[in-house]
Amino acid sequence: MRILTVVGNRPQLVKAAAVSPQLRKLAEEVLVHSGQHYDHELSAVFFEELGIPLPDHDLAVGSGSHARQTATAISRLEPLLEQERPDAVLVYGDTNTTLAAALVAAKLPLPLVHVEAGMRSFDASMPEEVNRVVVDHVSGLLLCSTETALENLRAEGLAERARIVGDVMADVARRFGPIAEERSRIHDQLGLRRGEYLVATLHRAASVDDGPSLRRAAELLAAVAEQFGPLVFVVHPRTDGRLAEAGLMPTLEANSRIIVSKSLGYLDFTALIRGSRAVLTDSGGLQKEAYLAGVPCVTLRPQTEWLETVDSGWNRLAGLDAEAALRDLGELIARRREESPDPAIYGDGRAAERCARELVSWLEAATAP
Repeated sequence: MRILTVVGNRPQLVKAAAVSPQLRKLAEEVLVHSGQHYDHELSAVFFEELGIPLPDHDLAVGSGSHARQTATAISRLEPLLEQERPDAVLVYGDTNTTLAAALVAAKLPLPLVHVEAGMRSFDASMPEEVNRVVVDHVSGLLLCSTETALENLRAEGLAERARIVGDVMADVARRFGPIAEERSRIHDQLGLRRGEYLVATLHRAASVDDGPSLRRAAELLAAVAEQFGPLVFVVHPRTDGRLAEAGLMPTLEANSRIIVSKSLGYLDFTALIRGSRAVLTDSGGLQKEAYLAGVPCVTLRPQTEWLETVDSGWNRLAGLDAEAALRDLGELIARRREESPDPAIYGDGRAAERCARELVSWLEAATAP
């Protein structure tokens, strides 16, 4: 049994670090990296730090508009899948890489498995929302992280294809969190004391591609740093370019309460998050990573697909409203002194094992005489 797994960005590499070892106990895996993330800190370093098998194919798709990036990935994946002819294609999450692989698999056709299925923000303006909905509807097996995800699929008439396995990111957090704290020297490198700083990231198009929104985001970070700093701003390569174009980077770098950092490897970034007072981000995955680390989060978006983090009270949706972000941070930091989140809502740390087992069982049942 041969499974072709397609990854393309940081979160997918982290998930593969959990699933690939379990899958390779039961089947042969062909690992394909689209190259959607190609910066060393966002891609290559994850293979090095997490022990992910090196990809069998690297498609070097690179950056570009959503349409161009998706089209390039499709054009490079189609001949590869025709050549490999795997028994199934495995994809993660909601990226352009995931959409491209799903469409190629559906057209050939090849059985398609979607890990982290059923997530919904209910905001159709988000490219990621479009991607995840389309991928779910063309997939044959939907592996869900939570009951909420299953309910979303049930509402769309897809429950028969769905299985709850837990969240593979929880597996990674349990395994690599302690390792990150032991090995990383990021606090010494940045001159930080654990529990005395905040971390911020921004990368979504709605935050950084629109000039007024980007300026509001920069002003928000400055206001947060003034009241709660120091603030470590970990800058995605794409965001770095937008800030430079807008002339905002010099102001951020000159702020003595803001530490501007390039993108970090997984272990350094994980150690940084685990040692922080709170996180501000527009990233979907980081909301959950913060929760699993027991760190409160203010999400710089009006919606989230990780509703459990909000329902539990450990994540607030502030958008780019500086006043709301400041209020939410104060309340969340105070709450953290009194209680801890429950990581069990995302599973028991064995989600990857269940993903592999459900995939193989599903294929065996589909091919049984």
